[in-house]
Amino acid sequence: MSGRYEFWIGRRYVRAGSKNGFISLISAISMLGIAIAVAVLIVVLSVVNGFERELKDRLLAMTGHASIQNPQVGLDDWSVWAEVAEGQDDVTAAAPFVDGQGLLVFGYQLSGAEFRGIKPELEARVSGIPDTMLEGDLQSLAAGAFNIVLGIELAAELKAEVGDKVTVTLAEGIVTPAGVLPRTKRFTVSGIYRVGMYEFDRRLAFINLSDSQRLFRMGKKVSGIRLAVTDIFDAPQIVRRAAIEGGGGVLVSDWTRRNVNFFRSIQITKSILFVILLMVIAVAAFNIVSTLVMVVKDKQSDIAILRTVGATPSDILRIFVTQGTVIGVLGTIAGALLGIVLALNLEGIVQFMEAAFGIKFLAADVYFISDLPAELRFMDVFQISSIALVLALLSTLYPALRGARTLPAEALRYD
Repeated sequence: MSGRYEFWIGRRYVRAGSKNGFISLISAISMLGIAIAVAVLIVVLSVVNGFERELKDRLLAMTGHASIQNPQVGLDDWSVWAEVAEGQDDVTAAAPFVDGQGLLVFGYQLSGAEFRGIKPELEARVSGIPDTMLEGDLQSLAAGAFNIVLGIELAAELKAEVGDKVTVTLAEGIVTPAGVLPRTKRFTVSGIYRVGMYEFDRRLAFINLSDSQRLFRMGKKVSGIRLAVTDIFDAPQIVRRAAIEGGGGVLVSDWTRRNVNFFRSIQITKSILFVILLMVIAVAAFNIVSTLVMVVKDKQSDIAILRTVGATPSDILRIFVTQGTVIGVLGTIAGALLGIVLALNLEGIVQFMEAAFGIKFLAADVYFISDLPAELRFMDVFQISSIALVLALLSTLYPALRGARTLPAEALRYD
């Protein structure tokens, strides 16, 4: 027999079932199962991608791309180091910083905090802190003004607002005739920032560089300098070259080294989720096996008639392969479209559900970020769809082979 009739019959079998329509229902369920599995995997991987992107962006906004520092004695002549670093073609800017720890007190509230001394005009070139300001301005951190910028969670813990005066208490004390007294200094809250990561919003406060040098008695020294580079993925090599050019003897670090455990855990989580949810697609695809086995059993007489009028076993094979492939293709396309739509609108959907049901999906004090971001990547959609189609195609082989081996005489014996 000639022609492509087997493809027409295979497509017709997708919507035509037995007299009670049960097989058509099973075909629809198999198709729906593949669609849901594909959509879920696309959404989950998009959320992991979005989480990784947000974590990277927010970490870089607060910590910079790379740093050069001397933890023991600090850096003398930081401007010389900055000049050497900025002399590198791959370094766009450098800014000094001073790190320290202490206790913040406001009224009856107190909280431990980390203080970072910065030069506001230079800090804007190496980090995204100015873009995170909710109230006030980073430029309010003028030398000698003793102003301070708090994270939103830290301000909420202290119940402090812009304009309030908070007291900074350090563990290093002052020796007096009455004994050792802790050193304290009053600062005025001039701004509040929110980066969206509880780790920073809850514990980090910014003050002016010269104020921090006086507070921590560092003289003209700084803890180190932070660099902004042209290629963040080449930051380890760039900062190493800058340190060697400056004479060495310093500690170099970069965003990949400081947060390597975060990104490694994300990659491991993504791989595990991909494998687990891939099993869901496999289960949905293998439902095609049961569907086609029932179709083959139900269409025994049809197969026998086709064989008697000249259809070859390969023709019968193509009929059922076509049917299973149509189920797999339609299910995969529907799932991919559903997954793309959900991934692109996930943040809005989550916000609606949080407002409607009064729940919070990501608690800020538990997770690194308080939002649920999503980043859709074409390669993920392509890989998931390809795997779903391959599994669907493999699921058609066994039932199709059974149908192709049907003997006309045996099938029509009782008809």
